[in-house]
Amino acid sequence: MTSIATRNEEVMAQASAWLARLQRDDVGETDGLEFDAWLAASPANGEAYRAALSAWHAFEARPEAVLEELAAETRRAARRPAATRRWLVGGGMAVAAALTAVAVLPTLDGPANVQTYSTAKGQHQRVTLADGSVVDLNAETRMTVRFARRERRVELGDGQAIFDIAHDRRRPFTVEASGRAVRVLGTQFDVRNRSGDVTVTVARGRVQVRPVASSKTGQAFALGPGQRLAIGRAGVARLTAVDAQEALGWRSGRLVYRGEPLAEVVADLNRQFVEQIEVTDPALARLPVTGVIVLDDHASVATRLSLMLPVRSVPSEQGLLLLRK
Repeated sequence: MTSIATRNEEVMAQASAWLARLQRDDVGETDGLEFDAWLAASPANGEAYRAALSAWHAFEARPEAVLEELAAETRRAARRPAATRRWLVGGGMAVAAALTAVAVLPTLDGPANVQTYSTAKGQHQRVTLADGSVVDLNAETRMTVRFARRERRVELGDGQAIFDIAHDRRRPFTVEASGRAVRVLGTQFDVRNRSGDVTVTVARGRVQVRPVASSKTGQAFALGPGQRLAIGRAGVARLTAVDAQEALGWRSGRLVYRGEPLAEVVADLNRQFVEQIEVTDPALARLPVTGVIVLDDHASVATRLSLMLPVRSVPSEQGLLLLRK
């Protein structure tokens, strides 16, 4: 029968292996899905992974002290009877975690690890990053992740993503999009970057939005829960109070609009379906849309638009063309 101590050792070993695996250059979606499954299998797995991360951070902050403690525990273990010569993952968790940190340090101490993720039209993807942060990518989104010992950095190309960031005061998490940098320690927020228009909506915690280091223009903003900052391509910024959960609604297949022009709504919808919706009438494209659109199927979405606005849809070469009623 497997003892509790032995089982704890096994879980710590698995956590160490996952910490190293998620830093590999070729890590991909399969790794993320398997990591999610491993975390969901037992609460102990998540605790062990957090302990492994803490050990890495402890080593980074005080490597000499950690190595001295590890050496002392090794000497003590050598003097114990063979039957008790094992790591006690209760009182000895710090030393066991230090072993984990040393084991993975060669992988984590090199150049910044870079991963790129992208989604196609109509595709959503959930990504679990090496630090335990979770990112939900909307359709037609490209994201590059660079993790180093002193920083966590993401470049969001044209697209939209919800970030649920694991707290790490030693390594700030920064999202860069169209010349703007969103800097956080641990929070949940949505970043949208479409054709150079950047919108940041905070659901939990606080973030700072500022120009990237290479930019000499622009203002810095501090955002809290329920605040949205929209910065247009011309650099004009607008800070408003919003229901943050509405901004995150696309993750569950719901788009919420408050007076947005029909052209922007159609652009959003066309990222979600292969069949496209066209608006060729400029006046029609400017009509404001307020309401909730459920993303179930292309035809149903067009029907809902016709109930919200004085429009009708007819078949076109691309899919559907919207016309005035």
